[in-house]
Amino acid sequence: MNLQEYNAAVDQHADGLYRFALKHLRDEDQAKDVVQDSFTRLWVRLEGVDGSKVKSYLFTTAHHLIVDEVRKRSRSTVMEEKHEQLRWSEQEQPDLQAVLEAGLSTLPEVQRSVVLLRDLEGYSYDEIAEITGLNLAQVKVYIYRGRMALKEYIGSLDLVV
Repeated sequence: MNLQEYNAAVDQHADGLYRFALKHLRDEDQAKDVVQDSFTRLWVRLEGVDGSKVKSYLFTTAHHLIVDEVRKRSRSTVMEEKHEQLRWSEQEQPDLQAVLEAGLSTLPEVQRSVVLLRDLEGYSYDEIAEITGLNLAQVKVYIYRGRMALKEYIGSLDLVV
């Protein structure tokens, strides 16, 4: 790969890489870092990468960087979230609706959907399975896991009530 092919790769694939990273990370700055690191790694291996396979190389590199970033996030604690939880525990009566919405926002999309369909809308397990396209066992598992995550997020009922 030569310098012209590298510059063409930057022009052709930078936006796609950014959208790919942003979709997974949901953080603009981290997505930009992933794109920059991907192109940096391509630059370091410029001689060893075939020009016809540059897109595959870039997206594979970005995928590995995203996985590393997600793993790093899971090991670290965002202090703003911890401070927000402490503030709720120190208040006399926190807003239950805000606490529930914040807890629901931490759930994966599938769990949030089935929990809302069951507990807010009142659908049966069979109806939820039909709506979501999941089988009955999956619906029950996702509802259980979602409720347990909410219970852990909210903490003891003494802090909420």
